[in-house]
Amino acid sequence: MTEQTAHAAAQERLNVPDATAFRAMPDEYQELVIHQLRAHTEGELTGADDYIQIFYPLAPNAYERKVCCERAAEEMDHYIRGKLVLDEIGIDTAYMLQQHIDQREFYRTEGVRRIENWLGRGMFSFIGEAAVLAQIHEMSKSSYKPIADMCTSVIIDEHNHVAQGYRIVWEICQTEEGLADAQKMLEKAWPITLDLFGSSESKRSPLYVKWGLRQYTNEEARARFIKQITPRVEVLGLKVPEDAANRKFL
Repeated sequence: MTEQTAHAAAQERLNVPDATAFRAMPDEYQELVIHQLRAHTEGELTGADDYIQIFYPLAPNAYERKVCCERAAEEMDHYIRGKLVLDEIGIDTAYMLQQHIDQREFYRTEGVRRIENWLGRGMFSFIGEAAVLAQIHEMSKSSYKPIADMCTSVIIDEHNHVAQGYRIVWEICQTEEGLADAQKMLEKAWPITLDLFGSSESKRSPLYVKWGLRQYTNEEARARFIKQITPRVEVLGLKVPEDAANRKFL
């Protein structure tokens, strides 16, 4: 059986339609779902904070500030959607709203917190949110149907986030100086982005595939992302950095 066939089989053999069926699943399945959803939900809430606290003050004009507000509202909507799925299985995430960002345990965006200019904001949305989108695409095929259903509107929004980031970087790349600045920013953002997929040695990663909660391990998902994003980076005149350079997780 090929790797692709094995992944497809994992998707086909398990369908958990609702919270009642979820409670009948083995502990391992339940723990994986809860961990995945907590991380996702916290990440969406942190994304809303990032757009308001970091990107909004960097925006060069009123239009871009308006767009940051729209993106923040969408991220908050994604948090609410994830929260509702967790509420159905008895997990309350309302406490996250009261936490300082440094207190959040599942999804830290330290690289985002270091963004200091509009180019950095654009690069984050272009490649960083594209990495997140790739993971949400996997969740949209989840064996737990409430997760798959939740992802439909989230994916539409996230495509817009990535497109806005691409537009910002494209505009800056139209001058020789801007292209050089974008290359430097890419070299900073690239390892942070690849680390969003987690460690290739993760013990939890293959379990997600086993239970049909993901389609690929961390290593597989990262490799697929690199293959998909590289042509979009190169068409801007940028050179994709070495995959292992300055990485936290390998």
